[in-house]
Amino acid sequence: MQNGDKAGILEYALTSERLIVTFLVDNWFLILAALVSGGMLLWPRVAGGALGGLAPDAAVQLINREKAVVIDVCSQAEFSSGHVVGARNIPLDQLEAALPGAVRNKALPLILVCARGVRANRALAIARKLGYDKAAALAGGMNAWRAANLPVEKS
Repeated sequence: MQNGDKAGILEYALTSERLIVTFLVDNWFLILAALVSGGMLLWPRVAGGALGGLAPDAAVQLINREKAVVIDVCSQAEFSSGHVVGARNIPLDQLEAALPGAVRNKALPLILVCARGVRANRALAIARKLGYDKAAALAGGMNAWRAANLPVEKS
């Protein structure tokens, strides 16, 4: 290799680096927008059970195969208007005190349900604190349960 060839390669590399830096500086906003939108798409996966929760079909499998206990954390009025068949009603504000008496076997899967899934996620934190490691919140709550055309009973 001659000196001229080395200088040409070096000049090409420097030119390529300048082009990359220029592209990044000129398009920083588009790059930032792509990173933010990618992060927003991945956040539910990264957050895990907090936002994702248990799909209605997976909840049915837990109920049928592993005898999961369903706890509805809605108010009594909401519970009366419609709930998962066989669910027990323990309002969220009473959950910490009443759950250990209602579900003594902490090895059983526990499915927490509310109207939209927000209170169920709060209840999930309480249940895990109480030692219910197999607890899960129904993603989308009763709205998702009804949308999946699963049975609802009224009391």
